[in-house]
Amino acid sequence: MIITKITEASKSRKKIEIDGEFAFVLYKGELSVYGIKENNEIREEDYQEIMTKILPKRAKLRAMNLLKSRTYTTAQLEEKLKMGGYPPQVISEAINYVASFGYINDSQYAYDFIEYNKENKSKNRIMTDLRRKGISGDMAEEAWEEVVGEDRQELEKQQIIKLLEKKHFSSQNATLQESQKMMAFLYRKGFAIETIRNVLSLDITTI
Repeated sequence: MIITKITEASKSRKKIEIDGEFAFVLYKGELSVYGIKENNEIREEDYQEIMTKILPKRAKLRAMNLLKSRTYTTAQLEEKLKMGGYPPQVISEAINYVASFGYINDSQYAYDFIEYNKENKSKNRIMTDLRRKGISGDMAEEAWEEVVGEDRQELEKQQIIKLLEKKHFSSQNATLQESQKMMAFLYRKGFAIETIRNVLSLDITTI
């Protein structure tokens, strides 16, 4: 294995490429310890020590420190570690480590996220947000049913009513154009068209 390129990752760290491909990031002092120089061969025992001892320990500590300040989904934490220059196998080991202690739990994250946002966001908006955070559609739906279940329609009705009150909108006094504009606004918020019509008591087929 040949060190083909060494570049700056930060003031204190270097990005190492082996045989033309990214391998890992090390602190500058570690390059001297392992004799890492461009166009030099890296010893197999040194490579294994870096990949199985040095980096996994560092990645686990990084993951733990990240989780001290806020919760992350698996995908979010993976992305954070990837940005730190950790190789895939090291990231996987760090994720499994924190998950084994219950510090990361996508299912619980989805439950908590829905519980916190259910009063202020539509189901569609919540589902979209969860997918962006790396939560699968099936897991998000399961959490939604667990937290909200059959109360969904009534919950969304109350959310729509609050928005109408906030905008001082009265469906009884609004013109057809104003009602259509309000329906479009609510639809973009992620509310189901049937629920919007129900609240506004309108039968409009186009937005």
